[in-house]
Amino acid sequence: MELDIAVEFEDYFPSMMERLGAEGFIGELCNGFRLLMDCERGLITFESLKRNSILLGLNDMRDDEIVCMLSEGDLDGDGALNQVEFCILMFRLSPGLLDNGSKQWVEGYDVL
Repeated sequence: MELDIAVEFEDYFPSMMERLGAEGFIGELCNGFRLLMDCERGLITFESLKRNSILLGLNDMRDDEIVCMLSEGDLDGDGALNQVEFCILMFRLSPGLLDNGSKQWVEGYDVL
């Protein structure tokens, strides 16, 4: 039996960028990074993402989904995300962020 489940995604990043401005938005992304990171390593690791996803109510995430999330943004191949990789990933995953002209707001932040 095939399930046909549609997931609706609402991208709030463009409105956040507009409301907070570029500097405030980048600050919020950095806060999100710190929330998910392993404090000892300063990186988002498999263990830190798994632990913190449970705290965020995402209890049903499978290990392979966590690995996939990390590999999606891991640009240097170390198996973890540093702050720059995390910010780049967040921009890439926001379908409306670059479409609405927001790219010019973040050009000086090296996240693209």
